[in-house]
Amino acid sequence: MGSALRTAVLIVSDTAAADASTDKSGSILKATFAEDGAGKWDEPTVEIVPDDIAHIQRTVRSWTDTYGDAYMNLVVTTGGTGFAKKDWTPEAIEPLLHRKAPGLVHAMLRTSFEVTPFAMMSRPVAGVRNKTVILTLPGSPKGAKENLQAVLKLLPHACMQAAGEDSRTAHVGGVKKLEQDAGLGSDVPKADDSHNHDHHHHHHHHGGHGGHKVPKAHTSPAERPQSNDLRLGATARARSSPYPMLSVADAVAAVLARTPAAIAENLPMSPSLTGAVVAEDIKALEAVPAYRASIVDGYAVRIPEPSSSLKGTFPVASVSHAQASSMPPPLEAKTIARITTGAPLPENANAVVMVEDTTIASATADGIEEATVTILTSDLEAGENIREPGSDIPKDSLILRKGTRISAIGGEIGLLAAGGITSVPVYRRPRVGVMSTGDEVTDISDTSAPLSGGQIRDSNRPSLLSLIRGWNLCSEVVDLGIARDTPADALETALRDALRSSDVDVIITTGGVSMGELDLLKPTVERKLGGEVVFGRVSMKPGKPTTFASVPFKESKDGARAERLLFGLPGNPASAIVTANLFLLPCLQKMNGLEGNGLEVVPVSVSDKIKCDPARVEYHRVVVSVDHQSGKLIARSTGMQRSSRVGSLANANALLELPQKQGFLQPGERCNALMMGHL
Repeated sequence: MGSALRTAVLIVSDTAAADASTDKSGSILKATFAEDGAGKWDEPTVEIVPDDIAHIQRTVRSWTDTYGDAYMNLVVTTGGTGFAKKDWTPEAIEPLLHRKAPGLVHAMLRTSFEVTPFAMMSRPVAGVRNKTVILTLPGSPKGAKENLQAVLKLLPHACMQAAGEDSRTAHVGGVKKLEQDAGLGSDVPKADDSHNHDHHHHHHHHGGHGGHKVPKAHTSPAERPQSNDLRLGATARARSSPYPMLSVADAVAAVLARTPAAIAENLPMSPSLTGAVVAEDIKALEAVPAYRASIVDGYAVRIPEPSSSLKGTFPVASVSHAQASSMPPPLEAKTIARITTGAPLPENANAVVMVEDTTIASATADGIEEATVTILTSDLEAGENIREPGSDIPKDSLILRKGTRISAIGGEIGLLAAGGITSVPVYRRPRVGVMSTGDEVTDISDTSAPLSGGQIRDSNRPSLLSLIRGWNLCSEVVDLGIARDTPADALETALRDALRSSDVDVIITTGGVSMGELDLLKPTVERKLGGEVVFGRVSMKPGKPTTFASVPFKESKDGARAERLLFGLPGNPASAIVTANLFLLPCLQKMNGLEGNGLEVVPVSVSDKIKCDPARVEYHRVVVSVDHQSGKLIARSTGMQRSSRVGSLANANALLELPQKQGFLQPGERCNALMMGHL
């Protein structure tokens, strides 16, 4: 844990949920942490939910039920603690608590009683869920501030204990030192001295360093094992990652260096080629148009001499339609032929007069067709309103260059069809498989029973399948299901089946890439599949444990050994999507014959104050849109950016590449955004 504690404020209010501008508690509580928190707290994340148990519990769980260090140290709610019909916050929070903290409740109530006897109408609860301390505060801004101030100085110690701080180490120096460290003076009310020993004796059973002092390894990576030995127990796990920390740029370069070159193939021309990249220059096999054609509805005429007047009345000798399967008869002198747009000109015709410049002089005996037509103008010139053969696409002209991507707009497909191309040279698009890992992961289709214990719904796999299919860089994106952690060979079996049965070129997994005893991807690749982990950590946020590996594979056709690529993406939803965009996308682009530049980068102005990270480059999920007054691109944050919060991706169309520095990006400052979707 870092030196600053992570905290979140949840505003529970139907009114504020409908109009965030009506909330006053959020800003007051943020100021209280900043002014009275002795520099021990990060700037709080603030979210608003309506007075609804499901909304409250869902948001709190998103802050407490996370992997690694992504959890919040403290969650405070404000609102919904009274006796009103819709005051359900205590009922929402209490079932979530693994351990209750009545002392914090007493302290808050005592402070409120000193202000008003109506404090007895408040129903606060407090306690710990997983590693997070949770408090419920009153809904009034003044009451919320007073209750928080009553316990704020003691909360860092509570949070550190909940997070796993060793009690014996923390209590060296006694209670007096703890009070001094917390900034508590002698004026703090205490119980009678004869009872102090019992009141201050703690019964905690947590391990860990706690986070006050940054741990420092005393061994070099060369002295540590390459990966966990799956045959041994938890005590044999590597104590720190043996993989060097790469920058994002170096990691992308490593991916592209191991990505195989694009392979050309010829495919029948069809709209299914949308997304494919042309593998060689393509020339037109036919001219477009193949004949002289009219560009207007009107009448094909013969202009004998430029000085001759065409004005007058002429018999209509024939009709030429655009859908005609044969050429019209030659045009005789002093006759005209009715013609539609795109229809072939009769032989001997050298101009087309628009129907607007004519009138019908007489009809046929049955009254259905015109017999004679009067031309009203004498200004027509030879060649007017005629499209010459090959004027759109000359035969043998270059119509698509090598490296052109066939877009969904339809222009490239139209050119190929018009030019008579029946077989198209394109780069072979790879088959990609997506797999989730973990015993705790439950498929969204499994509705036989509600979630229990530590189970979670698998949101990563559907998200990645949707993302990759949307890129249209693959011949097929295969759903490989969920690979379990147990039994010990379950992941190995799933990966081998993916290579053999699914015949995929690239495998994407999510989860199992950190340092836990069930984080099995790296050791499975290295020790069981004989593969190579190219990199296992990237200096980025989110997505630090992203893994890229190659796995040897024997081709079934000729028995030759080939290489398959594997991307081990983190299990947190935001991390998985961000890292797929940054590392998988360039790989698939290169396999398709493209440069592999990844997402398009555009400069934007930020609309919000956004905190930067001095240690790692952060990719902040934003919505980029055009400000119609200034014409500039504006990036708006999607809110709290914790890597487990899949909601930060909803509606996001870009990743803001935050500079690695102390402090904040201020509203109006410029920054690069990586565009994931359309404006």
